[in-house]
Amino acid sequence: MARRGDDEGERRLDPLLCWAVVFADIGTSVYYVPGILYGNVGSLAGFFVFMTTSVFVLLALKYAEVVHRFPQGGGVVTVAAQAMNHWVGALGGMFILVDYSLTAAISCLSGMLYFSVVVPALEPFALMATIGTLVLLGVLNWLGVSASAKVSLAAASVAFLSDVALLLTVFSHLSLSQFLSLFPRMFAGHALTPVTILIGFAGSFLAFSGLESISQLSPVMKTPRRRVGGIALALVVVTIGLTSPLLTMFSTLLLPGNVVGDPVLSSQLVSLLGGQSGGMVLQTEVALSASALLVFAANTAIIGAYYVFMALARMQFFPAILLQRNKRRGTPHYSILLATAIPVIPLLVTDGKVGLLGDMYAFGLLAAFTLTCLGLDIVRHRERRAARAARGLAYPAAEPLGDRSGPETRRDEAAGAIAPPSSTELPATVDQLKAEIPTSPYAGGTMLGSWHTFKFYIGLLTTALVFIAWTTNLVAKPLATAFGGSVVIVGMSIAYFSYARNMRGERLPVVITHGEMYLPGSTLAVLAPESPLNDSIIRSAIKNAGGRTVVFLYLGAVQALRGPKILEVHDPYYDDEGAKKTFGRAELLARESRVKRLYLYRQAGPHSIERVLNTVHPYDTLIAADEVSQVQGVHPDLIRYEDTPDGRIAHVREFRAP
Repeated sequence: MARRGDDEGERRLDPLLCWAVVFADIGTSVYYVPGILYGNVGSLAGFFVFMTTSVFVLLALKYAEVVHRFPQGGGVVTVAAQAMNHWVGALGGMFILVDYSLTAAISCLSGMLYFSVVVPALEPFALMATIGTLVLLGVLNWLGVSASAKVSLAAASVAFLSDVALLLTVFSHLSLSQFLSLFPRMFAGHALTPVTILIGFAGSFLAFSGLESISQLSPVMKTPRRRVGGIALALVVVTIGLTSPLLTMFSTLLLPGNVVGDPVLSSQLVSLLGGQSGGMVLQTEVALSASALLVFAANTAIIGAYYVFMALARMQFFPAILLQRNKRRGTPHYSILLATAIPVIPLLVTDGKVGLLGDMYAFGLLAAFTLTCLGLDIVRHRERRAARAARGLAYPAAEPLGDRSGPETRRDEAAGAIAPPSSTELPATVDQLKAEIPTSPYAGGTMLGSWHTFKFYIGLLTTALVFIAWTTNLVAKPLATAFGGSVVIVGMSIAYFSYARNMRGERLPVVITHGEMYLPGSTLAVLAPESPLNDSIIRSAIKNAGGRTVVFLYLGAVQALRGPKILEVHDPYYDDEGAKKTFGRAELLARESRVKRLYLYRQAGPHSIERVLNTVHPYDTLIAADEVSQVQGVHPDLIRYEDTPDGRIAHVREFRAP
């Protein structure tokens, strides 16, 4: 029986709880972004946040698709690895680690600065208080006190209601004409040159930092994830769209210029706006809710970071020591230590300057956005290509099974001799055989319909816009590029040496693909836990590939369900040592033969093989002879047997595309 987690409600989040976790991250950006943007583009800050909101909506649509396509979580790490290759996935991991580290640093520092509105004596010691708070958060995570969706809901609700109350208070002091006059004031004394537009557009993405956390919630979402993720992101778009642009505009235009431009006060603008519009009570309430949510966001970033450390260690890019857990607490103490210590470095390097931290933050954020968008575009392109192939699929004229290329013969069961199958044993027509072959999900061209085509090209536009923002920051913010680039280089160097060390053994690291693809004419090799035939199946598949792609499918034993935690990358494959060992062996042999290959991992269950067959449409499926009865819907005359030193293998044949 599956073991329940500590709280079933914490394991499976509905749309409201998903919104809360994401808003508790993305909703904090408005507390420090107005001051950072004002330092870069002056009074145009509100304009650029309004402008970038449209791209934020498009970006949210792509992340909604990532949620249901990659239910194991991992965000950019998983998307990039599956769409491109495992090294690009590792690169995405480095980008998101830069993102999380800067999130923890800037959120915690901003939280201390907002709290100093209530306790002014704290302001000179804000940097030391920030470091102390990060250490405390690390200790709490080591003790096992981490994220809670219900606490996120409380914190996010209070913060959102505070934002709404502040907006209503500001509107109560503005007539319609005064409100409309703010828009031309944004452009007063500013020329919208191409350089200004690029810098403002790129910088304003900080207002939407935190959106990437939705992709880390996939393992803990209720199903169907498509619906839950879509509703959650719709709530995020509405709540952020209502608050962030207006609060940025009001705080940079209604407060005095000496306040907005002050190095310290610019990090407290939303609270000071509350004081100007609603008095000390509203100012204090906004300051307290902001500081609490900001520290909560820092804690969320620490959790996300150490789960990414662990995911990269499971993929053998980082040392296995990061997977070690405390014997008493069961917490990954080394990963938590790194996730807590790394944010201290940029705090000390910048001497606690929020503006510099914000510039550095944009490097990892926009890089992660770019890789995620590009990865999803590649997946969509492959599907469209497969749909075109399926739509044009034609079956050849009737032909004897033995006439096909490749080892078409089967062994005579009595003598063990190889003989061609008798044509009289075959069904009379190709149509009869074709009726027994599963229909490809790409057949009919649904992936090429007007809606999917529109979504595909809008996705390309989104990727281009995010890429422009990222490259602009690379040039316009050299300190951010230097810091982020250094972290990425160090991380990728560690990944290279760790991966190279693992490659010296008999078990090579393997990154699996989580989505089957339409590969007519491929070879499918079905592997099972502790099967003595695994090695023979691997060798036979490689030997008889004939230039075709070999898809290695491992049907793992059903594991006891463990309640995944918020932000955890929850992939059963990385907990299955047998699967990793078997795939590592297959990778070693396939590399020697230079065979094109893919790796699929599925937990064994009813019709597991048929589901893969229905999508992949392999030409030859290799499976242990004793297990061939699991493959339903295949004509017996399409099966031949091969004797090996380890036992008998069954070859299940299907028609292939011409």
